[in-house]
Amino acid sequence: MGRKTNVALTVGAASVAAWAASKVIAKQEPRAEKIALNFSEVAILINAQLCLDAEVDPLTAYTKIADLGVHGFAVDVQLTKDEEILLVPNQELLLSNEIADYTVDELLTEYNNAKNFDTLHGDLSVVSLRELLEKFPQLLLVVSMSDCPTTYEGSLIPSKLWRLLKEMDATERVVVTSLFDEQIDRFNLYAQNSVALGAGSEEIKKAYVAYTSKFGHLYRPNADLFCLPEKLGVFPLASEGFVRFLQDLNIKVFYELNETDELPKLAKLDVDGFITSHPQHLLTFFNEN
Repeated sequence: MGRKTNVALTVGAASVAAWAASKVIAKQEPRAEKIALNFSEVAILINAQLCLDAEVDPLTAYTKIADLGVHGFAVDVQLTKDEEILLVPNQELLLSNEIADYTVDELLTEYNNAKNFDTLHGDLSVVSLRELLEKFPQLLLVVSMSDCPTTYEGSLIPSKLWRLLKEMDATERVVVTSLFDEQIDRFNLYAQNSVALGAGSEEIKKAYVAYTSKFGHLYRPNADLFCLPEKLGVFPLASEGFVRFLQDLNIKVFYELNETDELPKLAKLDVDGFITSHPQHLLTFFNEN
């Protein structure tokens, strides 16, 4: 054998030895049980921003959806100028990056003005997270902090959200998440793992890389719930192996599903739930199967 071959074999042997040693030393630590995520059946959650009936006020629309038998809502929240946590309102009337420029009263004025000129929207309003928690104590809320962590509002919302959940005794009926992993970490500085956490985009990538690299035994999860699209960039997340990898770590897996044609395929993955804008279709499917 040539010198290059010997070097390659040596490197390969060293890699195998390192992998074997890490398997012996590393011990996976599953996430602790979270009451908020204990369901006896496949959970169906509604993407609150996509399912509103334009002809009624949001709370009435949410009540109609809850009456279908869904298990909860997935909501995006942001902080107003007067530091109230609001569900991100109708994008046709107000861009989400403008919410921080208004108080709640000013937002209501904007909506009332729009209503006077828009006959398609009969009862426009804004909804606070407090109102949703009060209205639906029996439902799970997956709350995503949308404010960028580099903004003033983004720096405040993790602590504001923690105080609200404590005040309303709601720490065991929500999952807190964000597209920004930094925001989840900030929130958990207050919560100390007493609240179920959702995975941010970087946490999802980290888990998938660990799974595909065969070094999954080194992965230490920081989340209790993964809300997965079918793909994240180039990562194909809709796989039975990846779902099982997460569930073995006591991580619940929900898929975001808006194209219902994919439901039979995704249902075979034995995921724990779905987030959708078509609740009736999913409820019917799982009642019949």
